[in-house]
Amino acid sequence: MIQWLKRLRAAFGASFLWLVCLVYFTQGFRSFVWTAVSYQLKDRLKLSPSSSQFVFSIAFFPWSIKPLYGIVSDCIPIKGRKRVPYLVIATVLSLVPWLILGLNATLRSSKWNLMTFLTVQNLGSAMADVVVDAMIAEAVRRERALFAGDLQSISWFSMALGGICGSLSGGYALTNLQIHTIFLLFSVLPSIQLLSCGLVEEKSVTVDSKVLPEFYDSSSVDGVNGNSSFLDEDSFSEKKPNSSMIRRKKSSKGGKNKRVTGKSQIAEKVDSLPSRWFRSLKAATLSLCHAFKQPLILRPMAWFFLAHVSIPNLSTVMFYYQTEFLSLEASFLGTARVVGWLGLMLGTFVYNQYLKTMKLRRILMLSHVGLSFLGLLDMVLVSRVNLTYGISDRIMVLCGSALSDAINQFKFMPFLILSGQLCPPGIEGTLFALFMSINNLGSTLGSFVGAGVASTLNISSGSFDNLPLGIAIQVLCTFIPVGFLFLIPKEVTGVSA
Repeated sequence: MIQWLKRLRAAFGASFLWLVCLVYFTQGFRSFVWTAVSYQLKDRLKLSPSSSQFVFSIAFFPWSIKPLYGIVSDCIPIKGRKRVPYLVIATVLSLVPWLILGLNATLRSSKWNLMTFLTVQNLGSAMADVVVDAMIAEAVRRERALFAGDLQSISWFSMALGGICGSLSGGYALTNLQIHTIFLLFSVLPSIQLLSCGLVEEKSVTVDSKVLPEFYDSSSVDGVNGNSSFLDEDSFSEKKPNSSMIRRKKSSKGGKNKRVTGKSQIAEKVDSLPSRWFRSLKAATLSLCHAFKQPLILRPMAWFFLAHVSIPNLSTVMFYYQTEFLSLEASFLGTARVVGWLGLMLGTFVYNQYLKTMKLRRILMLSHVGLSFLGLLDMVLVSRVNLTYGISDRIMVLCGSALSDAINQFKFMPFLILSGQLCPPGIEGTLFALFMSINNLGSTLGSFVGAGVASTLNISSGSFDNLPLGIAIQVLCTFIPVGFLFLIPKEVTGVSA
């Protein structure tokens, strides 16, 4: 382990490696503070389960527009740098809301103010996630491809470690500390992250260089095309070399005016910088649209979107049920989340060892069968049948948490595999961010659907009579995506190219 870290440190630098680990650890450690947010909405603001689910759905929407952050940082450098300045901005956005909410009781006691600050905080976290992913991709591309798997592994390990530490300490903190103190304590990590940004050096982008060569250059677009299956032949960038050649020919005429022409070219470069940014943004957006509209990409992404939207997310309702009806303590729920993280790691291991040669259609079908089984376990819990057989509520919650995260990982791994296989060369990073955003948007809309179901069935704080019916609806909806598995490529497995 130590030798592995030393090798990575020698390859990428200690400051860069520290920043990557810190950002991913912070992302995992967010469970420390978001558990406190759940209790703030339930105990202090007295919101119903459907209202709390609505607040969470709005607050996490910035994760659904991740490509926007990637395109902007790619196309519009700040003082010649494309990554570190945006990471600083993202860190400030993720830091300031926790400080304000921790210091101002009035703002955190208002539903709309709290939702606004939580949305800004998620905007910063999502932007930081995109920027650090781009930094990893660039670092690997600089003749460090040998360490690509190692760098990604340490990123996932850091996030899992952060999740375990955040879940364990979050439950303890809620038992012994005030919620506003928890907000202030969590702000320590973004503060350290902000200071760490100054330790990483980034090469400046020259003024006269293309801002986004992978989108701007025609040769790059041809590379994206591959065999014209991703972009049309009449690409928007094919005419640019001809116009630039004409300008060069015109500038070569009239030797007497050579010095004047040089000065005018310099002025043109300076004056046209905003327009070049606009063209680069336009080129990036059009490239994404051209690539994404292809059936080979659109159909699988449509399935994963449908798989989230069609299943009502009742997690917030179950949180209310566990804390109010079952009277489970915050420390125990933190332990359950730790078990969930361990289940996620177990799911990853099982998939890589035994399932990656299986066809993805079969894996996804089995995953949804497993999710329906977990729904039946929830029905056993809310109907109190488990007590008849001497099974405690705590055991049911722990087993459900571990199995849920493990099975969801079986569903997420095919998504990652297909996303990696479908991304055409040249726009991998931004298109992958688009795939992740579609996945996140589906989850957000699934939360809205769950809030609607809870509201329609009049499931509220202290009134859970219709909760078994809500879970039954969720179980039935779990089989809807199975009928659309034809959208997934038939022969694709975890190891197919």
